[in-house]
Amino acid sequence: MTAMLGMYDVPQLAGANDRFWAAIRSELGEGPEALERGRDFWEIWRDPDMVLSQTCGMPYRTALHGQVRLVGTPDYGLPGCAPGYYNSVIIARADAPGDTMANFSGQRLGYNDPVSQSGWAAPMTHARRQNARFDQLVETGGHMASATAVAEGSADIAGIDALTWALIQQFQPLARQLREVERTEPTPGLPYITAWRRDPVPIRSAVENAINALSREDRELLHLRGLVQIPDSAYLAIPTPPGPRS
Repeated sequence: MTAMLGMYDVPQLAGANDRFWAAIRSELGEGPEALERGRDFWEIWRDPDMVLSQTCGMPYRTALHGQVRLVGTPDYGLPGCAPGYYNSVIIARADAPGDTMANFSGQRLGYNDPVSQSGWAAPMTHARRQNARFDQLVETGGHMASATAVAEGSADIAGIDALTWALIQQFQPLARQLREVERTEPTPGLPYITAWRRDPVPIRSAVENAINALSREDRELLHLRGLVQIPDSAYLAIPTPPGPRS
C-alpha cells in the first residue's frame, strides 16, 4: 500500500504531514507506515495499491477521471475562495510595473507544468480573458521554481497556487523580491484521491476525523480547515486551454 501528501509537503510541513498521516492511518486501521516522498506523482496516482494521495484538478479531469475515486477536497481557508476552492496568484518582480496580467502581455510567462491547473490552465484562461499573449513560455518544473525564475529574471510573470504562495511568503526569503499582481477566478481545489478499487467513504471519514484530531499548531501549519465534498462534475467543467506546444 502507498500514501502521498506531497502537493504541499515542503520541508517545514513534513513533520505535520507525518502526524496527519499517522492520524489518518490510525482512524482507517490500515495503510503504509510512512508517506511516500521519493516516487513520481503519476506512478503513485496510478498505483492500484494507493490508499490516499492528493492530485491537481487538471490531471484529474484530463487523465485520472475514471481511474481513481475522489475522497474529498481539503479546505485551506483561502481568501476570496469558497470552502475547498483555490485560485492562482499572478506574481511579478516587486519593482515591475503593471497591476493586471494584460500589462505583461508580450513578456515571458513562467509555468510549472503543462498539466497544472494553477500553474498553467488558470493563468492561461485568465490571460485569454484579458487578451494577453506572451512572447515566451518558460517551463520551470515547479511552483517554487517559477517563483525563483521571476525573482531572478528568467521569467517576468507566473501563476502560483494560492496556498503555495502563502507558504512561500511564510518560509522563503525570495518572497521579498516578488509581489502579487492579481488572482484568477477560484476553481475546485486539489482533491484527495484513492485507488479505483477502494471505497472512498471510510477513507473520507478517517481524513475528517484526523483533521479534527490534529493539534491547533499542526492545523495552522497545514492551513487545514476541514474536508469538502466537491462532485467530479465540478472538476470536469473547468476549461482546459491548449498546451504550450499546441
